[in-house]
Amino acid sequence: MKKSIRVIFIILSILIGLYPFIYFFVDRKFGLLSSKSNELLADSLWNIAFYSHIALGGIALLIGWVQFSKRIRSNKLGLHKFLGKVYIISALISGITGIYVAFFATGGIIASLGFIALGIIWVYTTSKAYLNIINGKIHKHQILMYYSQAACFAAVTLRIWLPILSASFGDFIIAYRIVAWLCWVPNLIVAHYLVSKIKLDKTTSTVIKN
Repeated sequence: MKKSIRVIFIILSILIGLYPFIYFFVDRKFGLLSSKSNELLADSLWNIAFYSHIALGGIALLIGWVQFSKRIRSNKLGLHKFLGKVYIISALISGITGIYVAFFATGGIIASLGFIALGIIWVYTTSKAYLNIINGKIHKHQILMYYSQAACFAAVTLRIWLPILSASFGDFIIAYRIVAWLCWVPNLIVAHYLVSKIKLDKTTSTVIKN
């Protein structure tokens, strides 16, 4: 069961990680852009922020899951460190630009606050994870990376929940306001559960060792 969930997690991360790059090759009214005004689509700063957010967010999603592989951490530490640096840079830039883009979110203030909160959490957990690892606090680094990845995975859960909510309410705007929160809050709850298991394992191993 755990292996099946892991495989699904990886597949979804790869598929949705690649998805944003479609925006670079299709009509400007593709996907969520269809709900944006022509004035906003012509705004240079918004465009820089939007495309930086989706491209680097996609990269973070594509490689983030690799960092949880014990085999790679044990046998290919150099690769783990390299991908970790790429993830951190991608996540921080995507998170910061995502906060800016969130101010213009479809659905108004409710949706904006949801995505702004998500961006802040992603930036905070990622930056703290980086600071912990450079200070040699490996366990704290690992814990924070679970939360960072949970925030990153919101890109996946958003695309799972949005069509379900849209069909349920028959209104895209209502669905989008809800998904602005639903795409990441449950993710953090799952991350908290996984982190509690890690802490338990660490405590257990310490007791056995002593």
